[in-house]
Amino acid sequence: MQGVGGFWGEGMVAPERLSKGSDRTRSSLPCPTRSPGACSLLHGGSRRRGRGGAAGREEMPGQVRGRDEGRREQRMHLVGTRFELCLAESVPYLDGLPPPLEFYQEWVCPNKPCIIRNAFDHWPALTKWTLTYLREVMSSKLVSVAVTPNGYADAVYQDRFVLPEERRMPFSAFLDIVEKKVTSPGVFYVQKQCSNLTEEFPELMGDVEPDIPCMTKALGKKPDAVNFWLGESAAVTSLHKDHYENVYCVISGEKHFLLHPPSDRPFIPYELYPPATFHISEDGSFEIVDEDSAEKVPWIPLDPLNPDLERYPDYVQAKPLKCTVKAGEMLYLPSLWFHHVQQSHGCIAVNYWYDMDYDLKYSYYQLLDSLSKVVALK
Repeated sequence: MQGVGGFWGEGMVAPERLSKGSDRTRSSLPCPTRSPGACSLLHGGSRRRGRGGAAGREEMPGQVRGRDEGRREQRMHLVGTRFELCLAESVPYLDGLPPPLEFYQEWVCPNKPCIIRNAFDHWPALTKWTLTYLREVMSSKLVSVAVTPNGYADAVYQDRFVLPEERRMPFSAFLDIVEKKVTSPGVFYVQKQCSNLTEEFPELMGDVEPDIPCMTKALGKKPDAVNFWLGESAAVTSLHKDHYENVYCVISGEKHFLLHPPSDRPFIPYELYPPATFHISEDGSFEIVDEDSAEKVPWIPLDPLNPDLERYPDYVQAKPLKCTVKAGEMLYLPSLWFHHVQQSHGCIAVNYWYDMDYDLKYSYYQLLDSLSKVVALK
């Protein structure tokens, strides 16, 4: 959801949202992992003494290697049940939406993604939403567009967490850029969230549904937000996770997802970065403007398409899943799954955010996250 003065990408939750979620940790619940290594670490077992076992004693090279190997073993212990908690090597397909109770039992409760065909064949948007139609309906109405020099909004760049420039512009002018009728510095992407489909594009709501009835019945709640996505192929959403059950519907084009289950958390690095924003100068060049007196933002610096394994060697243990969601297909992306997103040029999509239940799955993730941070400090 959008924070003040910035965007949050591809179903992304702003840091304010993340901190809200962390306040809701159910620390009193029993340990939801059966990994002996994780439980022993949680209750104080396998805790190392000071450097070399005594104050001031230097570690020998063999001790350093042993310490690093020990850290990797601890990370593997943390995910002892990871293969029980996620699916196999690909995202499965369904040939239609199952009944709500079945969908909840088979997919939401196990926290497993799936791609569903024939789920919204009845939407007029599937046949009506061409760029020509959108131009006629939206015309020169002002909309919010994310503009970056490199296509990465809400991402780590030059040791900062950098937000895109938020530009208000006529929708028709934005389409001129997408259709390459004009050129303009930067990469343009309609990706503002906070339910931008209902807030900025209400003229289009009659062509889709206000919610996904199956999901609404399964979860017993309406979506918090319905978002509209349209942009250039160079626009990329960096690796992140959300505290939402995400139902992602591709209207035209393709979306390319790289996914990690929550159990991959020990292998995915987080670091703290000062926030900043891209701003375009009069000469068309981009500059980075730091946000004064702002708290640092925890974010993932790793690019899963080209990971720096020398800097982040533990990532080699992660098990990414790749899938392509085509026009007319719906991706159910469970809460807390990490995802990195690319798209075909001019791809149009709508997604629905349903607030997750802060249940045992969430407590498991919080435990895994906390233990990952402890191990990283050793």
